[in-house]
Amino acid sequence: MIALAAVVAFTVVTVAAGWLASRKPHRWFVDHSNERSLHDRPVSRAGGIAILAGMSAGLTTLAFIEAPMPGSGWILAGAIVIVSVSFADDLRRVSPIIRIVCHLAAGICVVLAGLSAEKIALPGTMLHPGPGAGTAFTILFVAWFVNLYNFMDGMDGLAGGMTVIGFTTLAVLCAGQGADGLAAASLVVTAASLGFLPFNFPPARIFMGDLGSTLLGYTCAVAMLWAERSAFVPLWISCLVFSPFIVDASVTLARRAIAGERPWHAHRDHFYQRLVRLGWGHRKTVVLEYGLMLACACSAVAVLRLPPGAQGTLLGMWVAAYVILMLRVARLEREAKA
Repeated sequence: MIALAAVVAFTVVTVAAGWLASRKPHRWFVDHSNERSLHDRPVSRAGGIAILAGMSAGLTTLAFIEAPMPGSGWILAGAIVIVSVSFADDLRRVSPIIRIVCHLAAGICVVLAGLSAEKIALPGTMLHPGPGAGTAFTILFVAWFVNLYNFMDGMDGLAGGMTVIGFTTLAVLCAGQGADGLAAASLVVTAASLGFLPFNFPPARIFMGDLGSTLLGYTCAVAMLWAERSAFVPLWISCLVFSPFIVDASVTLARRAIAGERPWHAHRDHFYQRLVRLGWGHRKTVVLEYGLMLACACSAVAVLRLPPGAQGTLLGMWVAAYVILMLRVARLEREAKA
């Protein structure tokens, strides 16, 4: 029956994305290339509609099999807020202030659903931020994930691939801990993204737009918080799964802020964008990213069973690996300019 829900999500997305990709999009849903883009031709950004339809169909099917988790009404309310403002942004562009207010409102919905981070596990220790700090952290965490997914959806196949690998890994982690409902929901999200990926893989025939990327970012944040609460999967392990997105978006944002630039403005400064501009192309870069995602996913599954000391060592190794990778990209840029 869980497989049925996944098949429903996959089928709906495949049919909807295929239909949307084959039709001439309305002018409001055309993503034109500009100096900040990595694509050189107009592409439809209506793919988020297909992702929304598939996830809705799959999760509704799942609701007839698995009892919804407590607070699911508030989670749905947050999703509606995200979908509404993102759909409007895809159509006519919405002020960054309005968008961030809506993202924070969605975070409040997650808190009201009972998923506030009252404690945060780290290797060998446990942080107890308290109700106020825990609530603030949860709201900001949700808002940040909504935005970082949107930031990282700037190359063909990247966000879709991260979703397939990331949510499959969450399903494995949660099933091993007895959280079958969350594992099933994660597989539905995986199936929906898998149905979209062939139309978005380089060269993309359709983009997911803000609607698709922010919806997936919100769903990811909810799943990670839910996993810590119900499956005892520490938040830092879930963050390791999605660290290719977290590190790239966070470091790039910090670099732009330090340089006095407006982080929310469109740009081509992410590490994956810099590799494409160095001549790697979309396919080579996205395959490299997939390899990094799979390595993080395997590490996350393995580290859950390790003692705290080994967990801390592995986490430190990944920090060092990311530093080396970032320095390598900077070196390639210097060599290209020489």
